[in-house]
Amino acid sequence: MLNKTIEKNGKSLSYGYTTGSCATAATKAALLMFLNQKKWETIEINTPKGWTLELLLHDQIFSEKEASCSVIKDSGDDPDVTNGVKVFSKITPSDQEGITFAAGMGVGTVTSVGLSIPPGQPAINPIPREMISQEINAVLAAEAVKERPDLPKGWRVELSIPQGVELAKRTFNPKLGIKGGLSIIGTSGIVEPMSEDALKASLKLELSVLHARGFKEIIFVPGNYGKDFSEELGLSENVLVKTSNYIGFMLDEAERIGFDKILLIGHLGKLVKLAGGIFNTHSSVADGRMEILTAHAGLLGASRETMAKIMTAKTTDEATDLILAENLPDYFNHLAEVVKKKVSDRVYRTIEIEVVLFSKIHGFLGQSKDAEELRKELCTH
Repeated sequence: MLNKTIEKNGKSLSYGYTTGSCATAATKAALLMFLNQKKWETIEINTPKGWTLELLLHDQIFSEKEASCSVIKDSGDDPDVTNGVKVFSKITPSDQEGITFAAGMGVGTVTSVGLSIPPGQPAINPIPREMISQEINAVLAAEAVKERPDLPKGWRVELSIPQGVELAKRTFNPKLGIKGGLSIIGTSGIVEPMSEDALKASLKLELSVLHARGFKEIIFVPGNYGKDFSEELGLSENVLVKTSNYIGFMLDEAERIGFDKILLIGHLGKLVKLAGGIFNTHSSVADGRMEILTAHAGLLGASRETMAKIMTAKTTDEATDLILAENLPDYFNHLAEVVKKKVSDRVYRTIEIEVVLFSKIHGFLGQSKDAEELRKELCTH
């Protein structure tokens, strides 16, 4: 385990290390075992972050033809599906010059454009490839090795994660066009607990892949509620992207990449914040839901008594009951138009954006004026 911590929200959280670091350590150890024909117990590697890792090895096997071992992934206090899995590396001499990479069991293969690795290649990201290559070259440059006459022209590195086929179903990989398993990833070699940057990077990558596939019209939903409601509306899951709470960030990326249209579908409790210009919808950043609902109820003629009740409502569903009872004219269509204006202004009106609002209890609530037309374009049938 990496004995480094960071304090977040008053809690001490442990760092971990990436699948890329695991693969690098296992590869370096396998190479040393092959060259020396003896077992290694631990191995030390450098990471792009500048931290040195000393990692414990498992499943060590070597012969005069190949060598392999594994390293157990430790994600620290980051909630990661790969925590505790074994990352294997097998190294084999090759007649082909340089270092070639292969996907073993549970490591995916890239099948779509738009990723940092071209189609047909193992899903081993550029930084892990660079880390592995550097460690191999450092071993081969050592005085005791570089003059050996029996060194091959090159090396074949096969990475495996036996649990990867099943675990990949719980990641973005199927949507990104990575088939057959997990990716070997990591930009710093270190996993920062609860990393907002890591999640944003994954979300941004999903947008890049959709655009590279030729999609110009997409669906944004904050989370699973929106995804489920989109399915109820018969909309295509192929172009659906979950933004999490980072709606402003994802709008910025969509504008930068060059999408033409976005259908934004979300639970009232999330999207009402956008009507107030709150583009990170996490409750720890800002709220204002009841204030926004109350203000627009007042604009549409709600009584002072109803406004006071909305203001003190505990949930947006409770507030919705009050709004519906007041029979305000097209309240939720009006609110959808307000959200549409805010998000359209965010992207300088370079993207046509339509909005659909719903709640778990009441179902469909309202939508912006031209949302129905865009819904038809994005329908699966």
